This record gives sequence, structure tokens and C-alpha cells, in this order.
Amino acid sequence: MTGFKRRHPGLLEALLPVAFLIVSLTGVVLLFGEDATRGPAQITLILAGFFAAGLAMTQGISWSHLENSIIETTGLVIQAILILLLVGALIGTWILAGIVPALIIWALELLSPQIFLMASAIICAIVSLATGSSWSTAGTLGLALVGAGSAMGLSPAITAGAIVSGSYFGDKLSPFSETTNLAASMAEVPLFSHIRHMLYTTIPAFSIALLVFFFLGKNPEQPMDENIIRVTRTLSNSFYISIYLMIPVLLLFALVALRFAAIPALLVGIFSGMLCAVLFQQEQIALWQPGHETFSGSLIATVQAAAQGFVSRTGDKTVDDLLSRGGMSIMLTTVWLILSAMFFSGIMEGSGMLQRIARAILSVMRSRSRLIVATLSSSVFMNVAASDQYLSIVLTGRMYRRAYDDQGLSRLNLSRALEDSGTLTSALVPWNTCGAFMATTLGVPTLVYLPYAILNWLNPLIGALYAVTGWTVLPAEKTATKGLDQKSEDPPAEL
Repeated sequence: MTGFKRRHPGLLEALLPVAFLIVSLTGVVLLFGEDATRGPAQITLILAGFFAAGLAMTQGISWSHLENSIIETTGLVIQAILILLLVGALIGTWILAGIVPALIIWALELLSPQIFLMASAIICAIVSLATGSSWSTAGTLGLALVGAGSAMGLSPAITAGAIVSGSYFGDKLSPFSETTNLAASMAEVPLFSHIRHMLYTTIPAFSIALLVFFFLGKNPEQPMDENIIRVTRTLSNSFYISIYLMIPVLLLFALVALRFAAIPALLVGIFSGMLCAVLFQQEQIALWQPGHETFSGSLIATVQAAAQGFVSRTGDKTVDDLLSRGGMSIMLTTVWLILSAMFFSGIMEGSGMLQRIARAILSVMRSRSRLIVATLSSSVFMNVAASDQYLSIVLTGRMYRRAYDDQGLSRLNLSRALEDSGTLTSALVPWNTCGAFMATTLGVPTLVYLPYAILNWLNPLIGALYAVTGWTVLPAEKTATKGLDQKSEDPPAEL
């Protein structure tokens, strides 16, 4: 292709769009708070992309070349987008089927005042693992647990730390989680392989956290908080609860263990959940969708739950807030954010700016261990600077994935590092959307609960320790993704 005045952007030029994005996103978060990712952040990403495109075109890079890069970059997340939509459908159908309510009831029954903190972390882990959402877990069940802890004389900061740790444990390892799917997509690795590889860092970190919570939470025998009892009673009265409801759960995780692809496994989970709803939850369907008591009406209700989500009508605000969610439509804002981020990322990569920044960082990170540590550090930096976990995962993942190929490392190491830092440390930054949400919801400032969110700050440290020692660091397979990122018109991107 002719007409290129310069194919290699300078470091300052490459950093200008990033600086523009950081400053703009900081202003957006300050202005819009928790609503920042519901439109303002997406617009900011598009504007930052056009700013980068303007700089690139002054270097002689054509818009058509940048557009091709955007299209190719966006294509990398199509699978993740499909999975996100299916996850939304799964959550809606599993709630209607009584599967999620059953899991919540059984989790709440684990509560005991003597082990309240540890049990709270475990309960939040189970619920977020089932729903794939740390926000919904902390924002509903977590709020009740903070009240219960206060009634037992426990510090709200410690209780909040246990809730955040548990919520992010489940979020990080759930195949239904947006960040889990996004990290696997950015590294271009299979979803369930990514989840299995994260167990090496996440299980030890969570085990240590539980041990600390056990010693912090030993307390004299006190009655269980009435809010927890009320939630359990409401769920039991509203849904048919049976061990049979665990069949879809066992079926899905059996497919995971057998290494089925994510999309077929999720489809099986959705259809089996719809079947359970039709067979077992006629009363709930009648309450939610009056006039749909017939078999055909029940099928219509399950499709509605998969498409638009379930709306709980128990009359208990805590329960209704906890269960009114799911559906493909609920994922559309996240899809919007991902596509906007890929617009910015595609221009940054197509112009060679992303590669230039990576070369500058990697010039001092020439060993495998330093590369992983650099990935962990960059993810933390992006959470602080860009104020959003999705951007941390997308930008860091796109920046480093070629370097892992060059170092002969499996990209599973990259995807794990993205979650060890990108997902988990987002809740530790007060101005990050996650940190702001947790502080507002739980009524405890981010920096106050930070020391007790043990999983969130310990997990990256364990990841760095593994990087230095080489333990569980996987080499690339012989059929590695050589040339995956090469484009016919790209500026050279050797790192």
C-alpha cells in the first residue's frame, strides 16, 4: 500500500490517545458515577478512537486501513458476545426454573454466627458463581449480610471485605461472567481452559482469605438476622425447591468437565432450565405472567425469561431485587461497551500505536516472569487510570498477546493474569466503576474495606509469585497461534 509517510508512530504520539482516554473517562466517572458504563463511557471510547485515528492519518495511514483493523479486531470478540447473550438467557431461565433460588436457600442455610464471615464469603461465592455477577450478589444478598454482621457486632468493613472477596471469587470463575468470557476472548483461548487455569491462583488465595475470615469472625452464639430468615422463607414459599432442580447444573458442569465448547454447553443449560421451569414452577409462572398457566403459556414465559429476563413479584424487596434480572437484553449494554472498546483498540492496533507502547514496556521486560508481572501491573494501572475493569482487560490483553507468542508462553498465562489483576483489583479503586458500586451498595468506603477484600489483593500477588517461580506457567503448544495477529497492511508490530 502506498502513501504512508511514516509507519512507526513515536512513543509520545502513541501515548496521546491513551492520555486522552484516561482524562476523559475520569471526567465521565466523576460526572456520571455508576451510570458511566451505560453510555457515557462508550461515547468516550468512540471519541478517543477518532482522536487516535486523526493522529494516525497525519502519519499517512488511511482510514480504510484503520477500518479494516477495527473490523478484524471486533471479529475477535464475536464469540464472547454470543456467549454473553446466552449467559443472559441462562440466568433468566435458571431463576424462573427455581435453580438460582434453590442455590441461594441452601447457601443461606450454611450461616452460623460463629463462622459468619467465612460463611458470608462462601455464600457470595456460590451465588456469584451461579449468576456470574459480583454486582448483583453484593448489591442484594451482600446488603442483607452487612446488616446481619452489624447485628452480630462485627465490623461492617470486615463484613464488606468478606462479601467482596466471595462475590469476585464466583464472578472470576463463573462461565456466566462477562469478564471471564472477555478475558478468554482477548487472549483467544477456550473459555473452560481459561477457567481451569485460573484455579491455580484463585483457590489458594480464596482458601487463605477464608482462613483469615474464620479467625476474624469467631463470635459468641447469637440469633440469625431476621432478614436472612425472611429471604429464605420467601424463596421457599415462592418457588418449588427440589434436588431435581440441580440436574441442569450438574449437566452443564458435566459438559464443562468433558470439555464441550461453551456455546453448545450453554444451550443445553438453557433448554434444560426451560424444561424445569415448565415442569416445576407453574405457580411462579402464574404469579409472574398471569394467564400463562397452560403448557403453551409456560413455554412463552420461559422464552420471555430468556429474552428479556425474569421479574420477581414476591412482594419482598430484597428478594425481588435479587431475582429480577437475566435475559439477553440485560447484556446489551455490556456488548455496547465491548464494541466501543474494540473500536478504540482496533485503531490503536491498526495504527501501530498499541505495539509501540508494548515495545516500550517490553524493552525492560525481556524474561517470561517479567512479562507476566508486566501484564499484572498494567492491568492494575488501567483499573486506576481508565476506571473500568472491561477496559483493563481489553487494552492490556490486546497489548500483550503477541508478546506471549514471542516468549513461547501459552496465552492461558495471559488470560489468567488479566483476571488476576484486571477483574479483581477493579473493586479496590474508589473511582473505578466497581469500587464505586461496592462502596455505595455496602455502605463502606472502598479504602476502608480494601484491607479485608483479601482475595482481591492477594490473588495478583500469588500470580506474580507464580510468574517468578515458574510454577503453573504453561509453555506454548507446538501449534501456537503464530501469525494470528498479522495483517497485510499493518505497520510492523515486532515486540
